[in-house]
Amino acid sequence: MGKQTALDKLNRKRTLSLYRKSLLAATIEGFPAMVTVTLLGAPFLTGYLLLLGASSFQIGLVLAIPALFNLVQIPAAYVMQRFTNRRLGLVIFAGIHRVFWTLTGAVPFLVSEYFYFELYIIFYSIAFFSNAIGSVIWSSLISDMVPAQVRGRYFGIRSMILWGTVSITLFVGGYILDALPGMEGYRILFLICGVGSVMNIITLLFYPNMPFEKSAAPSLRLMVRKPFENRIFLRAMLFITAFLFLQNMVVPLFSLIMLSIMELSYFVVSILTIISTVSMMISYYYWGNLNARIPTRKLLFWTFPIIAASCLLWGASVIVPALIVLAIIHILLGVGLGGFNLLMFNFIIGDTPKADRPMYIAVFAAVTGVAAFLGPLIGGYIFDLIERWPNWLQIAGLTTSIGVLLMILVFSIGRSIFSDRNS
Repeated sequence: MGKQTALDKLNRKRTLSLYRKSLLAATIEGFPAMVTVTLLGAPFLTGYLLLLGASSFQIGLVLAIPALFNLVQIPAAYVMQRFTNRRLGLVIFAGIHRVFWTLTGAVPFLVSEYFYFELYIIFYSIAFFSNAIGSVIWSSLISDMVPAQVRGRYFGIRSMILWGTVSITLFVGGYILDALPGMEGYRILFLICGVGSVMNIITLLFYPNMPFEKSAAPSLRLMVRKPFENRIFLRAMLFITAFLFLQNMVVPLFSLIMLSIMELSYFVVSILTIISTVSMMISYYYWGNLNARIPTRKLLFWTFPIIAASCLLWGASVIVPALIVLAIIHILLGVGLGGFNLLMFNFIIGDTPKADRPMYIAVFAAVTGVAAFLGPLIGGYIFDLIERWPNWLQIAGLTTSIGVLLMILVFSIGRSIFSDRNS
């Protein structure tokens, strides 16, 4: 009896040790990943595309592509049932994503200016095709690495730390582009991204290759059906899809409005993005702690009106000093998106059956991805159409209108979907 008790204690210590190593590996890996993704993403991505001569519609297309490739996650989740080495799959596909996204910086050196956008799209598409596959693998693996009882707090603290890195990166990137305008500044940013990509691939090798629990469903069709048969999951997914469609018509284009229409400098836009990032970073900690006491779905609901308010407030920028309003908008956006990203992830990996979790993740990403793809595309097209309209209407017309629609959607439909009565 005593020997068995001692063996149990030893096994528990080994399990705890494995979890601690897993959590440390996931946190360390995040540092080079966030530096790279920050310098390659908005607002720097928008500025780089403007430098390449892209139109508002083309920028909207680029911002929409990652969401479109989320459709790839469904066959990827099915293939995972046969190729169960998730760590190797993650290293391969995340590595391809980092390398090809960084290669977009080489576009001006590879082709003439007439083909800049076409080559950019090719590299960018390869990167995000691979990222879609890597994302479903990472989500499945990290959900097994992090014990359910600490997910809220861990992801809250991890996100807070990593978004601190994003804040510093944004400041440095904005400073470099202001000090070295044009392609010269971007050349330095892409060199930093190249180093970050290599470091990120190396740190992914330290992830544990956790045992994979396969789905009992014998075919792809039956695996895909399961998320759609879960009424609570389905209603939440459809609401989030509608919300993301409207939100993504304007939120990804905030940088375009500030850089192209309001003609703010890269440094000012970087500072505003830092304000959003710091707000997100701090909010992660509080959302994570609240999630330890409040059900995920109920807490997730309150992130929606905060995001809607960040769109609605653009109307005030034509009355009140713009920088004050933009600062408030970015604070609200950071708090709202911080809670949304954290709680949506916890909702998918926490309120779904473990064996079918990869397919739940894939279906959610695919369905919401269609809306997230169409949103920036339509938003960019509208901004092209209103290019000759009065400046104040270009800045606040679409953004404020979308904010109103989001508020109506949240309080007319969202409240019943995310209430405790649906638990």
